[in-house]
Amino acid sequence: MWSELAPDERHEIGVNGYKVVVYGFGSGPEVVLCLNGGPGLPCDYLREAHSCLKNHGYRVIAFDQLGTGASDRPQDPALWTIGRYVEEVETVRTALGLGKVHLLGHSWGGWLAIDYALTYTGALKSLILEDTDADMPHLITELERLRAALGPETVAMMQRHEAEGTLDHPEYMAAITILNYRHVCRLEEWPAPIRRSLGDWNMGPYGTMQGPNEFLYTGNLKDWNRVPDLPRIAAPTLITVGQHDELTPACALRMKQGIAHAELHVFPNSSHMPFYEEPQAYYPVLLDFLKRNSTR
Repeated sequence: MWSELAPDERHEIGVNGYKVVVYGFGSGPEVVLCLNGGPGLPCDYLREAHSCLKNHGYRVIAFDQLGTGASDRPQDPALWTIGRYVEEVETVRTALGLGKVHLLGHSWGGWLAIDYALTYTGALKSLILEDTDADMPHLITELERLRAALGPETVAMMQRHEAEGTLDHPEYMAAITILNYRHVCRLEEWPAPIRRSLGDWNMGPYGTMQGPNEFLYTGNLKDWNRVPDLPRIAAPTLITVGQHDELTPACALRMKQGIAHAELHVFPNSSHMPFYEEPQAYYPVLLDFLKRNSTR
């Protein structure tokens, strides 16, 4: 169902004195505001996977977060905090007069969506948390479990390179590639929007906030944990996850247990990108949830 639709609207919004570029599809009264993963990725992969919602009467808004894509790319690492990005989301929402939105956050965008939902509780019609988690220390233990499946010799090799700082060594990169194909996207050929986003990755925000790769967390989010705060989220919430996801079903379950009005759906043949890996199962789940929580 995803397609490379040209945006129906494009806006440049001032955030912290910098330019952030926003894209819109459709003109319906119900707005789906998309927060993509990363940090440091342009929104192409998530925008193009969800632009098709315009065909179902929704207005879809996505934006290149500060430091990514067509938005400005300042070099100040003090800008790369989840709190500043929360305020960026609110600036986009209010600047475009979006009103209450269906907030869809994928991966890092899910962490951002959780903090936004806890900060601006009245801004949401619903919350959609895709392939994400609310407890970084727990996620780190899950990632260690996934790494362990490579075998003790490979894990020891990875740990040695991490200790020595030689993360660009071919054998370490080969292990990361295997993990990516197991737990990020299990398609033999990764779709063009994913490759385009990955090809324009800004490692400044990523390294500052997360770490050097998807399986090693060393940044300022490594101790982030919102599980104690999840009961404060009152919006109807859809949680989705792939069976083979790097942000595992165990992570998704912790969120469901903490959010009062949450439902959880696991896609058995997906990892971190069900909207590309298993679209025939993903879109009916998303559309059903949106329909039940729309006011039109």
